[in-house]
Amino acid sequence: MNVDTAQAVRYHDGQFPPASLGYARLLPALLAATDALARYDQMLKGMHNSEIFLAPLRSQEAVISSRMEGTISTMDEILQLEAEYDDNVAAATEFRSDAIETLLYQRTLTTARHQIEEGRPLSASLLKSIHQQLLSFGRGAGKSAGSFKTEQNYIGERGSRVVDFVPIAPERLASGMDTLFALIGDGELPILLRAALAHLEFEALHPFKDGNGRVGRMLITLMLWTGGAISAPHFYISRYFEDYKDEYIGALRDVSAAGAWDAWCIFFLTAVEQQAIQNLEVAETIRSCYEDMKARFAELLSSKHSVAALDYLFTYPVFRNSRFTRDAGIPSQTAARFTRVLLQEGLLETVQEAAGRKSAIYRFEPLMKRVRV
Repeated sequence: MNVDTAQAVRYHDGQFPPASLGYARLLPALLAATDALARYDQMLKGMHNSEIFLAPLRSQEAVISSRMEGTISTMDEILQLEAEYDDNVAAATEFRSDAIETLLYQRTLTTARHQIEEGRPLSASLLKSIHQQLLSFGRGAGKSAGSFKTEQNYIGERGSRVVDFVPIAPERLASGMDTLFALIGDGELPILLRAALAHLEFEALHPFKDGNGRVGRMLITLMLWTGGAISAPHFYISRYFEDYKDEYIGALRDVSAAGAWDAWCIFFLTAVEQQAIQNLEVAETIRSCYEDMKARFAELLSSKHSVAALDYLFTYPVFRNSRFTRDAGIPSQTAARFTRVLLQEGLLETVQEAAGRKSAIYRFEPLMKRVRV
């Protein structure tokens, strides 16, 4: 590959982990991020059904994290894809590869959670497994899924041969990954600072041929969870990174270019704080919508099953009607009546009409219009 590396920043050989950090400078940002993250986590633990909030938040994260890598999809697309091909995404040939890749991001994070709950450690092996699933379909399928790089890779503007950053050489990657996971396991360092340093180092190592950004952002969530900062792996940071993408990339580069470890840590801690605050605001929007709809459903449906129906629609705002009648915990005839009433009242919109043996797909618009990104 012919590339221009004349102006590129190169990997910071021998400088990770940093010899010291300016704790006096970092402490205000560390305390603010810790407090905001704890309030977010407490909110989740206090919800009677946190899945009502988390399902749309996971979809947001999948869309935004994939968008940062140039994969453009919408929440409507991936939720429709999930509704149509819940168990067989590979068969969804009529959907764009972008939507498939985004759904795979969402599912890969869920798989990683289950593996860790079953006792698998956060390790290089787990990251390879994450990468394998993430690139199992779509455009990434031919890019050495599940394997570390064997050739030098480069970071630059998509479509340009001008390189901005040269990651670690492949022959030094194994040693670099060992050093990274030694830091991840260092319980003496506050977990938020460990996550900050580990994310930066992972991106600088750039161990895979493709998919490094998405795996690196999953690593943040998994580290905060396994490190005890959050009680479940449900904190997503991609929105802040996308909103401040130039500053994010600049802060990453400045570490290798000028040893700006403290500045990077402050950027990361600010991202955690602001994302936690934003997540709380999103949760309040969803909670408010839920309470409004709870009263509306009770009035319209006149049934003891109205809350079960509402919970289902908040968890699966785009759904195939047959799945609703089967999985919502409601008698099928009652569920069918609910669908008719909600359609008549304009709370459901038809995404795809019933055809042959396939039932219709509907969208719960009151929630969707609040969580689209």
